[in-house]
Amino acid sequence: MSDGPEKTIQASIDFLKQDRPLRAEEICRNYLEKSPGSLDHLRLLGQALLKQGRTSEAEHYLRLALDIEPDFPQLHEDLGSACAMQSKYEEAITAFQRALELQPTLPLVERKLGQVLMAVGRGNEASEAFHDYIDKDPERAEVFRGIELFQKEHFDEAITVFRGVLKQNPKNVNALRQLAISNWHGKRRLDDAEALLRQAVALADDFFGGWLTLAALLMELNKFTEAISSYEKATKIEPNSAEAWAGLASANGRAMYPEKAIVAYEKAISLNDSDPQVLGGYAWELKTVGDQQAALHAYRKAISVKPNFGPAYWSMANLKIFKFEEKEITEMLSQIASSDLTDIEDIHFRFALGKAMEDKKEYDKAWSYYDTGNKRQRETVEWEPMEMERRQQTIRSVFDRDTLEQRADVGYEAADPIFIVGLPRSGSTLVEQILASHSQVEGTAELPIIGRITDSIGRYRTDGKRFPEAILELRDKDLRAYGRQYLKEAQRYRSTDKPLFTDKLPNNYPMLGFIKLILPNAKFINTRRHPYDSCLGAYKQLFGRGQNFTYDMLDLAHYYQQYIATMNHWHVVMPDQVLDVHYEETVTRLEWQVRRILSHCGLPFEESCLHYHETERPVKTASSEQVRQPIYQSALGAWRRYEKHLGVWQHQLGGIVEELPEAAKNAGL
Repeated sequence: MSDGPEKTIQASIDFLKQDRPLRAEEICRNYLEKSPGSLDHLRLLGQALLKQGRTSEAEHYLRLALDIEPDFPQLHEDLGSACAMQSKYEEAITAFQRALELQPTLPLVERKLGQVLMAVGRGNEASEAFHDYIDKDPERAEVFRGIELFQKEHFDEAITVFRGVLKQNPKNVNALRQLAISNWHGKRRLDDAEALLRQAVALADDFFGGWLTLAALLMELNKFTEAISSYEKATKIEPNSAEAWAGLASANGRAMYPEKAIVAYEKAISLNDSDPQVLGGYAWELKTVGDQQAALHAYRKAISVKPNFGPAYWSMANLKIFKFEEKEITEMLSQIASSDLTDIEDIHFRFALGKAMEDKKEYDKAWSYYDTGNKRQRETVEWEPMEMERRQQTIRSVFDRDTLEQRADVGYEAADPIFIVGLPRSGSTLVEQILASHSQVEGTAELPIIGRITDSIGRYRTDGKRFPEAILELRDKDLRAYGRQYLKEAQRYRSTDKPLFTDKLPNNYPMLGFIKLILPNAKFINTRRHPYDSCLGAYKQLFGRGQNFTYDMLDLAHYYQQYIATMNHWHVVMPDQVLDVHYEETVTRLEWQVRRILSHCGLPFEESCLHYHETERPVKTASSEQVRQPIYQSALGAWRRYEKHLGVWQHQLGGIVEELPEAAKNAGL
């Protein structure tokens, strides 16, 4: 660029505001080739490099600028930021203090100084710096007062304070963010919180905290694609924020983009390799793409950072085909014997030790750890068995044969989805992997879409009528619209143009009647397993979220009974629409079962479906490593190893066992 200094300075500033630091860097370097002593261009080059996370280069050019003008306060502030980002805290403190000496009114320097002082353990000085930062601005002081009220759980008072600030200054983005946080965490007004955060980032496009908080909220709202965009914005504003990169990784993982998640995790870890949660998340995504050894390395790294990090031990156990080394078992026993564990850590260790003892064929010890782990986990979760039973009875009464026949074929006609339902640990992942090996089927994952749709039905009715009762008052066009909505949302999770795709959320089984109304041409597969094996598999699993019925033996039996009652109902009101696939028949008669599954889905037989374990696709369930192995029968009748402990299930579910196919009933004999 041949323009003069004023034009190039303005152009660089404009590009920095547009979040285009590379372009700003190019302009500054071109100008400095001709005029290496240009103070403004050196400073702007330093800022452009900071935005890119190239902190050591930024420091170099900022020091060159200070050699020219040593009393330029903003340069000292920029230098302090560059040093802080490199963990050169003492140099950062010196730079920030010099900036304040030269210009005490710089708006953010006290805060930056306070943060760095906290990082080096100089708490009293940090507190003083923060107070100086607050005292110089009454509006800022009010925001901090609101934060203190929020931290004391005085949510209504905090909200009043933040609203007062905004009444005086509607563009105070910090007040908007804190008001959003108060609505989110204090009052559970998530929609209001989202609106406030979007207002904040609209007012200040470079508001890092706003984008970060918005992204976290979008994650809770299951808006993963939007969360990804918000985290990406945050990483561009603060490229050296490990928190932002870790958030981006988590969002990509939840959105079923494991490869992208891995890249973002690696960036986060390069910035901070001592966060066990981030290392654990990284390991999970490596596991998802089938890189077990790298996953183990990451889990063990997390343990080296935090030896009592129980989730890492359980995650290794959850690889299923992995076996603990003796020294790891000894360490787990030592941890569980200590008094320093949190309840959650203790629970994770107990489930991991259950797996370790099972691998050693010490089944009584294994049961002891599984059982105590479940009992402790049950105390931490909410589950109302009778409410679940009432809801399923209501669903069965609403979606009767008359309703389904009268409104047959009124929904959206697309035949894309294949719904795989059942109970956890009953072979649904195996069926999905078989189908995903077919040239016409894309395997997605456990899609949360149907639940979101049913939760929304009747939300704004004044009479309080919700799903399922509100279904009876929906118009045909409403049902078609819900079908279109489902397919539109499912598209986010798809990466191919194959004509069919799977939705493998086991807990969709009570919703089959609703799905039939909105997508009359969808296919349904119900995966089943011997009740004792099914319940045992769930009882041995510490789920990441949901499945709260699995942590008590009687709860499990009761839930299984309701599952059978509901599935029997679908077989009656939707005859020949649901294919039951018994795990035991799949592993003993694979080709026969594969042909049944494909025929039910209207698909031609393909040899590749017999070699499902060779399919290279991400698998995000507890069975991810198992379905990458050829068919095996070692898990058949696993319940017999624990038979003496299963009296509750034998009493409650014995009648269901008698109705099983012989292959399932006699599995393991």
